[in-house]
Amino acid sequence: MKTFYQTLKNAKNSGQKALAVLLDPDKLRDQASLEKMMELIRHTKVDFVFVGGSLLVEDNFHECLAKIKNLSSVPVVLFPGSPAQISKEADSILFLSLISGRNPDLLIGQHVVAAPLLKNMKLEVVPTGYMLVDCGNPTTASYVSQTFPIPWNKPEIAAATAMAGEMLGLSLIYLDGGSGASKCVSESMVKAVRSNVDLPIIVGGGIRDEAQAAALYEAGADLLVVGTAFEEEPELLFSISEAKKNREV
Repeated sequence: MKTFYQTLKNAKNSGQKALAVLLDPDKLRDQASLEKMMELIRHTKVDFVFVGGSLLVEDNFHECLAKIKNLSSVPVVLFPGSPAQISKEADSILFLSLISGRNPDLLIGQHVVAAPLLKNMKLEVVPTGYMLVDCGNPTTASYVSQTFPIPWNKPEIAAATAMAGEMLGLSLIYLDGGSGASKCVSESMVKAVRSNVDLPIIVGGGIRDEAQAAALYEAGADLLVVGTAFEEEPELLFSISEAKKNREV
């Protein structure tokens, strides 16, 4: 079976686009709501389900993962905010290195804590250059990480940071405006990163309609991640999935 990384890399090389939904376990306490979400995910042919968050306050992470896996065959990818968000229930994990910031704990410190746990699991581990972008609102991610996001109108900084990540041997670049962003990452920033690295590019945060999704795909994003918009208006996933289909070669 193809791994998450192989699937995404093959899609990039063949001009295909991918779509993921980010689920926050803190917001999935209701079984009926979760079942409805997973049904929409199946119908819209979402490629991946990301699970995690910058700060989880409820003790239901592993239970939530088990329910998601039970309700769908869509690959589940961990988007961890800390080593506590590691579970053998998932298929893959984004091993996030916050290369946009200068907090050593999120560049290597927490990875040292997580490595022995991951070594004994069958999870696919995908080294990911994670870049926070200032998309209008202060986010939990920037607050918890104690780092400054890349300015929205500075695509050259994002490009240089992504180049450094590629040269360091990371497998993916993830540009993220964070949960609740008022706008999405700029097209010019995605284009600048796309022009300078050959890695698959993930873009998330602030994506709220088909037009935004289409523009980001056109700019060079290989995988879009929708979280808050899906939580607030689940049916929006249908139009965003159309943008994915219309931008495929």
